[in-house]
Amino acid sequence: MSLLKQQLKALALGAAVLTAAPVALAQQTSDAPVQLSVEQMRRAAELNLRNEDYGRALAFADALLQRDPQDVTALLIRSQALRARAKYADAQRAARDAWRLAKSDNQKFTASMLMAQALSSDGKRTRAQFWLRRAAQVAPTKAHANRAAQDFRYVQQRNPWQTNLTFTFQPSSNINNGSANDSSTLLYDILNPILGDSEVALGASSQALSGLETGFALQSRYRFHQTERTAHDLRIGLAYRTYHLSNSAKDDLAEEDAARVARGEAPLEVSGGDFAYGTVQLGYGYKQLRADRRGEFSLTADIGQSFYGGARYQRYLRAGVGQSYYINAKTKLDFGLSTDIRSGQRGADQEQLSLSGGVSKRLAGGNGLYLGAAITSVSSDTERLEYDEIRLRSGYLLGRQVMGTSLQLGLSTSFRDYDVTPHGPNGRREFQIAAEATATFNKIDYMGFNPTVSLSASTTNSNIGLYDVNRIGLSVGIASAF
Repeated sequence: MSLLKQQLKALALGAAVLTAAPVALAQQTSDAPVQLSVEQMRRAAELNLRNEDYGRALAFADALLQRDPQDVTALLIRSQALRARAKYADAQRAARDAWRLAKSDNQKFTASMLMAQALSSDGKRTRAQFWLRRAAQVAPTKAHANRAAQDFRYVQQRNPWQTNLTFTFQPSSNINNGSANDSSTLLYDILNPILGDSEVALGASSQALSGLETGFALQSRYRFHQTERTAHDLRIGLAYRTYHLSNSAKDDLAEEDAARVARGEAPLEVSGGDFAYGTVQLGYGYKQLRADRRGEFSLTADIGQSFYGGARYQRYLRAGVGQSYYINAKTKLDFGLSTDIRSGQRGADQEQLSLSGGVSKRLAGGNGLYLGAAITSVSSDTERLEYDEIRLRSGYLLGRQVMGTSLQLGLSTSFRDYDVTPHGPNGRREFQIAAEATATFNKIDYMGFNPTVSLSASTTNSNIGLYDVNRIGLSVGIASAF
């Protein structure tokens, strides 16, 4: 008598109670037929699976599926056994069938976890992350959800592809960066050198236009080489945003066009799409950990093309280096140097150089604080576009949730100095202050994503009224919970 037959007979003889109907496929011994209940067959399959006897576990699972092709437990055992034997495609089919047939959250959770494991073992880690998000969505308990999130982070770290996709849906009081004033005192105008010191009315197209901003941004990287301390990435970026004018803005622009026609001038016919802006870029990234693991050096280089109003605007080359350093477990310093060289197709040529630094600190109670500063200098073939700027930024993360909501606050201020302006002999100076508050609603969760709402406001005061700008925006988005 074979060892398998002996074990089957022992299981049958040792069963104290047979509560289920016998399985249709009976194992025969040389002495007498042996029948096991469905429950005994499942227990035998699970026992062999735990003992890593995957061949026998698979034999029991197949026998159960011959009796009932919709046996979810058998499909789950079959998937796990096939994955252990490196038959990843078959393991994925079994897990997918189990997911389709599952009648409880517990079964769905197990099926999605097994599907993710089979995909990850097969090198399909992006799809594995999707199934882990499914597992988190159907998790029967908080502990199950935490396990799915932990596995997600594990797979994410080993996935050569990493993609961040964000969407924009934002009502705005100023989609065109227009003036907050309806008139401006202009000492000089490039189109009218003898204008002198006069108050000039600003048309609707030069004032702030309200509307709705919609768009997306995609940042993806492929890690093509990695060692214990270094990483080399291919970087891809796409971004686009367009605008839809509010009815009040359309009415104001229609009045301006009517006035222009009355003066014998051509109407401007401004639409929200005239302010649409997009970029496409390709680049390289490099990272290297310090030997003591207390910081990281980074280098990036990107080439790209921007579009404005549906037409090519500028080609650009960006490069940057950065260094982080942990003073201790709670305090991190960051330093960076970057350049941005733009070749104008419709816009002007520009070169930008920025130096930045900041400190992040984890405070008591899980709160977080960030303070940073940046100095920027821009040169151009068009003198009026050259400026120097200093910017200060701060951020505060509230460690405890307020009614199931995480709060993050930001405040920044900047001073910008233009040596030359077509509207005055003494240059142009601007002071800006901006604030933002973002709420993440942690209690609303779908596949590991939480909705977010951000309220932002900024005001820019200039010595030339044309450049006084106020802006208020409310944006709705999503953020990953893990």
